[in-house]
Amino acid sequence: MEDPLGPWQKPRKVTPQPGEDSLNCPLPPGWQSYMSPQGHRYYVNTFTNETTWERPSSVPGTPRSPGSQKSAVPADSALCECAMQAASLQGGGQFEAAGSVQYCRNSELGLVGSTMGRSRFSGSGGLHGYSASVDGHSAQLLDIEGTVAVVSPGSPRVPRRLARESSRTINCVTFPHPDTMQEQQLLKPTEWSYCDYFWADKKDPQGNNTVSGFEILLQKQLKGKQMQKEMAEFVRERIKIEEEYAKNLSKLSQNSLAAQEEGTLGEAWAQLKKSLADEAEVHLKFSSKLQSEVEKPLLNFRENFKKDMKKYDHHIADLRKQLASRYTAVEKARKALTERQKDLEMKTQQLEIKLSNKTEEEIKKARRKSTQAGDDLMRCVDLYNQAQSKWFEEMVTSTLELERLEVERVEMIRQHLCQYTQLRHETDMFNQSTIEPVDQLLQKVEPAKDRELWVQEHKTGDIRPVDMEI
Repeated sequence: MEDPLGPWQKPRKVTPQPGEDSLNCPLPPGWQSYMSPQGHRYYVNTFTNETTWERPSSVPGTPRSPGSQKSAVPADSALCECAMQAASLQGGGQFEAAGSVQYCRNSELGLVGSTMGRSRFSGSGGLHGYSASVDGHSAQLLDIEGTVAVVSPGSPRVPRRLARESSRTINCVTFPHPDTMQEQQLLKPTEWSYCDYFWADKKDPQGNNTVSGFEILLQKQLKGKQMQKEMAEFVRERIKIEEEYAKNLSKLSQNSLAAQEEGTLGEAWAQLKKSLADEAEVHLKFSSKLQSEVEKPLLNFRENFKKDMKKYDHHIADLRKQLASRYTAVEKARKALTERQKDLEMKTQQLEIKLSNKTEEEIKKARRKSTQAGDDLMRCVDLYNQAQSKWFEEMVTSTLELERLEVERVEMIRQHLCQYTQLRHETDMFNQSTIEPVDQLLQKVEPAKDRELWVQEHKTGDIRPVDMEI
């Protein structure tokens, strides 16, 4: 969206060109010509700070053109230029005139205080603000939602919102305003990375409280930890089943039922009972490997994971608390500055009613306090920005680390579940090997052969009875 104030331009001093001004004569002593950001020429008397759109006459007593009067350009235009120079040090801003207040728009500026002296500019750490004054006239440059207002003594109070907000603070964290923000590039544009999508807070399911984006990530990690614990419990139950199954198979293999079966069928039956004992051994080994190669690694990884979560949770929580504390200090300093400005405005109005040395001293004192309040706010904003920068850096680092841990957790579980299926296949293969001899013997079972062997062993005679003769 295009800014209504248009691109920022610093007012520039203009050198008259031949034929450009009426009568083509020089300006009277003390007058300078300037060009406004909108391309309109105006004139400033450097002795009286008077400003006008009309070109002053160089001939004494010559009246100005009809309708000439003081323009909407404020008397302290030099302060405005000074403020815009301060804004330009930040990389650009915008300017508009409104009654006796000049506004230099610059979303990068924090707060600017006031100083004494000509064309002095001072900066605070991180380039969050500047102070300026010209020819002994103090200017207070105030941060108003991305707009810096330059207020000379006696000016009306500056409205809180003069232009579109460039940023907004939510739960002590400053974000760009959605209506004015430029498109931000993702930190990892080719991935759905944690570090790009969890900066804001979110309402809990009940809608009563807010949960930070980092807290949501932690909840996912803790849920993953719980899932891992339940997987380990599942494997433990599987181990118990295998151990119990192996125990029962071994016991059954020793059962004497059908022990009297003879012949090839008896051999196959005996082999089947022996295979139960072999299968019991296979399942016992399977349960042992499940414990050492699946359950134990799951439990050990979960314990280390828990320690990592606690470390990140405490660190980010402490930084967020510090950020909230810095924000509280900024609001307190902002309130103090507002009170100092009210006091300065009141004393300035009193000066207009009654001029006295006492009133002038009070104004000087009020200016010093206002300047100090501005400096305090600059310092608080700087400390807040430092705290937010630290929180931002640690958020990126920590979310990427949580992302790495989650990938590591999922990959570790996948590998051990693959190990489970591999062991299960091996168990089936061993079970198959124990049953193969039984299959072979069952294929060799021959009822005729069994009958032959049994008859040979148990026959009582092959002479059959005959009829009785008379």
